[in-house]
Amino acid sequence: MKIQNSKFEIRNSGRRPSRTGFTIAELLLVLAISGILLAAVAVALNASIINYRENENIFKTINNARQALLRITSQLRTASPVDPNAPINECSFFAADGQDITYEYRSADNKLYLITDSQEYVLCENVTSMSFGKTLTDDLSDCKSVQISMTVQSGDIQRTLSSAVVIRRNLN
Repeated sequence: MKIQNSKFEIRNSGRRPSRTGFTIAELLLVLAISGILLAAVAVALNASIINYRENENIFKTINNARQALLRITSQLRTASPVDPNAPINECSFFAADGQDITYEYRSADNKLYLITDSQEYVLCENVTSMSFGKTLTDDLSDCKSVQISMTVQSGDIQRTLSSAVVIRRNLN
């Protein structure tokens, strides 16, 4: 059928008129794929946040342990005398200013303590093990050096830090 007008020509060859847009099936498929992708992104983001928190906690724990080791080693360098008979979890000595100092690890509460003449301080928490190895002088009356090993834990992560100190006052 052909209708002609002076301005318009309309043809109909038995075809359906074309429609634009998406079918419901196509929209549901796109919605399902988008949902799966968003769920995957959410899982990855959650894992990233958990990992960040764990790293931040172990960083803080290790940083506190390093500061404690720095303090201990600084004071031990000029100590006189270091008690050679102190247990392996303790280090007792007189500091350069004459103050009686003891560093003691207590496994009951996983803390390292600084004990002075008058007070007791928590120097580091989350310590799972600590030892002070002492190398004695030839006459066995004093220490030449002290080896320190400290293991700290945050969550499931454990790290061991070590340090060694030569007692300078005993080098004369």
